[in-house]
Order: sequence, then C-alpha cells, then structure tokens
Amino acid sequence: MRLRFLLRPGWLALTVVVFTFAICCYTLLAPWQFRRDSEQVTQNNALTTSFTAKPAPVAQLLPPGTSPGKNTEWHLVSITGTYLPSAEVVARLRTVQGEGAYEVLTPLRATDGTVYLIDRGYVGLSSNSGVLPYAAAPGGPVTVIARVRSDETDPKHRDAFSDASTNGKLQSYTVDSRVVAKASGLDIRPGYFQLDANQPGVISPLPLPQLESGPYFSYALQWLAFGTMALLGWLYFTIRELRPGGALTIERPERATRNRRKSVAEMLAEDEDEFSPTS
Repeated sequence: MRLRFLLRPGWLALTVVVFTFAICCYTLLAPWQFRRDSEQVTQNNALTTSFTAKPAPVAQLLPPGTSPGKNTEWHLVSITGTYLPSAEVVARLRTVQGEGAYEVLTPLRATDGTVYLIDRGYVGLSSNSGVLPYAAAPGGPVTVIARVRSDETDPKHRDAFSDASTNGKLQSYTVDSRVVAKASGLDIRPGYFQLDANQPGVISPLPLPQLESGPYFSYALQWLAFGTMALLGWLYFTIRELRPGGALTIERPERATRNRRKSVAEMLAEDEDEFSPTS
C-alpha cells in the first residue's frame, strides 16, 4: 500500500515538526502579535483622546477597588491632595531618551484619604551614577493632572532598599505601588499616576509614547503565512510521494538495485567475451 511511507520514522518526524510549527503559528505566535497590535491601537486611542478630553476625577475613572487596565491606561485624571515626601522612593536603572535616569515616586494623600503613587518625572545621573539633586514636592494641598499607568512587575520581586550607595535614599527597581507601599507602610492604591508638564511637583516630565501603529499586525500575518506554507509544503510532498516514482516509494530503490545488478552482469559478460579464446 502506497500510504505505508507515511509511517516511516523520517516521514513521521517531518510530519510532527511541520504540524507543531503550524499549530504554534496559528495559536501562539500570530495571536501574540495580534494582541500586541490591539494594545498599541488602544494606547494610541487613549493618548489621542487625552489630548482633547477633559481630565476626569480619579474616583470616576477608577472607582475604589479597581486597578488600571488597558481601558484606562494613559487616560488623564485629576487628583487633589497633599504630597507625602517622607515616603518618597526613586526608581533606578531607568532609560529616558537613551540616557540613564531615575524616576521620582512620591505618594500623595487625596482629600478622601486615598493614597496615590505619583511619578513626578525623571532626573539624570551624577558623575558617580547617583541621583542628581531635584526639587522637593510642594507642601500643602495641590491638584495634579496625571496619566493612569499600570504597575510594573519585578520578576525577582525585590523590595526597595537604601544603603551607603544611595545616600540613605530609598530606591526600587520598578515603578510599582506595591513596592512603595511596603517600604513606606502606606496603603497605596494599585497603579501609579504620571505627571505631565506644568503640574505641581513635576520635575522633568517623561516623554509620551510615539503614536505609531508598529509592525505587529504585519508580523501576525507573516506567522499565519508561514504556518500555511509549512502545511502546503507537507501536502505537496505527500501527494508527490503517492504518485509512482516517488522518492520514498519502495519500488524505486528495488528497481535501482535490479538495474545495478544487471549492469554488473553485463560487465562480467563483456569481460568474458574479451578474454575468451578465439575460435
């Protein structure tokens, strides 16, 4: 039966590789790129809307008990309260426009008692990679306009620390309200809030992401094409092997063996004729 070649170890291995690759393209790689494209579109829409929309009260956009998500990220909110500079933390190992920097994170207690983590912007590095001097947060009640951001996550789950290298200043490896809450003992609500320019307490405002679609959608289509090409290639070679004379059919090797035997027999016959005594 000609389908028996499908059970050969080499062909089974090829089949497993091809179908595994195709499944990964359809269920993992392409959906991953589609999700990234959707996130990019959502971010662009939020940024575009924020340029013209009026900032919403923070409790209206983020009711108590909710965390920032893809539907609230980058939206502008207004918060009225008082900075808590004694609980300030700086995030280390940051990069802003290709340069090393620190981000200054200062909690702010709102008038209703809720504590928010405010990202006041960034400062550069000193000659020994320390934190350059920066302005203190203003005292007294202030109203700030800030962008909603989701907490970052440190894969190593490191706490904020202070030692001689930080001159006693608390430093963290991520911008994460949970890390600052643990270091300060404050009950800080999830997420953080990034100040724009000309806001009370801002240092150097962080630049906003570029409004571009990115290559994610085209990458997703490419992965779908790669998976389809792999399956079509497997189907092509399968059909080719089902036809007479296929490279993996059993008839062809046997026929080649018979031909080689015939050739040897003919050569022996020719040698006998050459060396046989003439009559």
